[in-house]
Amino acid sequence: MIDFGFDKIALIGAVALIVIGPEKLPRVARTVGTLMGKARRYVADVKAEVNRSIELEELQKMKAQFETAARDVEQTVHREVNAAQQAFGQTYNEVTGALDGVTDAAASAYQPPPPQYRHPKKRWRLKRTAVPHWYKQRQGIKRHTQSAAARVARFKPASLKK
Repeated sequence: MIDFGFDKIALIGAVALIVIGPEKLPRVARTVGTLMGKARRYVADVKAEVNRSIELEELQKMKAQFETAARDVEQTVHREVNAAQQAFGQTYNEVTGALDGVTDAAASAYQPPPPQYRHPKKRWRLKRTAVPHWYKQRQGIKRHTQSAAARVARFKPASLKK
């Protein structure tokens, strides 16, 4: 911006005092101050918008670079997978060609192993605990939780039951 020194500001103030007058000078100074503040805020907003647009352009460039790198990696992976499939196909054809000479009797002699025995897990729904139920009953330990409604119904006095 324009560089104002102390002497220039004092000269402008003296001229304003003479031209405007001492009664209107404070109101004019306030108005000029608010306008200067608005101008500074506007300039700051413009600078921030320019910086945001520059950052956005940089991000778009980085995005394009990453996309090209990803495409290159994808193409490389596809090439390697295709090469591996071709090598596997050639090996498979060689092995199957060699096995064509083997008789069917040798191929049918192979039997898969029988399935392994699995225990039937009877009574798997019952909970097995370390403390016997009779011991819990003697000691007054709860064996299962009860809802509040069931507890009220259980301990309701006989005179209130219908």
